[in-house]
Amino acid sequence: MMTTLVSPETNVDIATTTRIALVVEYDGSRYYGSQLQADQPTIQGELETAIEKLTGERLRITAASRTDTGVHAQGQVVSFRTGSTLPPATFVSGLNYYLPADIAVKTARRIDNSFQVRRHALSREYRYHILNSATRSPLRDSFAHRVTGHLDTDAMNQAAQGLIGLHDFASFTTVTGIKTVRRVDKAEVKHAGDLVIFDVIASSFLPHQVRNTIGALIRVGRGRMSIAEFHSIIDRREPGLAGPTAPACGLCLMQVNYAEGKLS
Repeated sequence: MMTTLVSPETNVDIATTTRIALVVEYDGSRYYGSQLQADQPTIQGELETAIEKLTGERLRITAASRTDTGVHAQGQVVSFRTGSTLPPATFVSGLNYYLPADIAVKTARRIDNSFQVRRHALSREYRYHILNSATRSPLRDSFAHRVTGHLDTDAMNQAAQGLIGLHDFASFTTVTGIKTVRRVDKAEVKHAGDLVIFDVIASSFLPHQVRNTIGALIRVGRGRMSIAEFHSIIDRREPGLAGPTAPACGLCLMQVNYAEGKLS
């Protein structure tokens, strides 16, 4: 198939292209994050390679939420412009044919050219799995962080409630020089058998924010930090104060939310 060049979304002739949005699921274990990197396997790299094989176009995709090395996704949303006239169903079947087994396109649809999957997202939902077990689980170790010993999930949940609302979350990242105010709509810790699950929904997240939050919540669950001390971490707004950073394996991007009808 002859290869054509399609520029990034901001530099294409929208009169001759259409925008496609994909919902993508992936096991991030062997990838160096969602964003393209030179000489390293990434989700973006695999998707762009598959799109080129299917359509003959070399292009750039945009992801609604950036995931780090080893982080998984159940509902990542990406978009790209294409000159292809293939129907959405063919994008699903065709891309899945070319993608490796640990990445799958779940749905595809044509969207309005003015719609931006990153900028127009209302919120992102992440889930972190803790395997609270004395023994390892070969079937779950790639998708959960194992913590031995008792965890007080009631205390962890009470501490997590302090995250809800509009806060400066500078203490939950080590990156400086960026805006650190975020709106958290939900933060909940619950038990499900030997799993401890942390669900969090926010407008957007700082680098490593969820994993640093989990690191601090585990300290609460082990009785090494009080609920009041956890809340003081939020108030102090000191970069790097929360943590330690929990492993990436337990984190999964569950869903990206948009206004009704925009990407349903």
